[in-house]
Amino acid sequence: MMRRITTFSLFLFLAFASEALANKTEASLAGPESAAAGTEVTITVNISHRGNSAFHYTDWVWVKADGVEIARWDFKSSSRPESEKFSREVKFTVNKPVEITAEGHCSIHGSKGPATLKISLEDSGKGHP
Repeated sequence: MMRRITTFSLFLFLAFASEALANKTEASLAGPESAAAGTEVTITVNISHRGNSAFHYTDWVWVKADGVEIARWDFKSSSRPESEKFSREVKFTVNKPVEITAEGHCSIHGSKGPATLKISLEDSGKGHP
């Protein structure tokens, strides 16, 4: 009897290995650390999440500039992200120093928390001899 339980448990683990090894959605940001005022910059949002099935997937990702949402992607079981690791790009015009944050969310496990990128203004050299 114990052998059957062990065999059945092993079968379930292997059958649902991607779910068993799944994790929270994690976001990271890539972009410039500084930019001239008025410059449009490209910010890349990289999302990583083990497990991408109809029941378990990244269900949303947002990007904010100083707390104001500038981009958002919502996913459903019928229109999931293309893979466990995916990226999206956001164009943003820098007019002042800004803090960009991004976060993704797993439909079951939640989020690892927001990622942050700070973009400062480049010194224009005006007013200096």
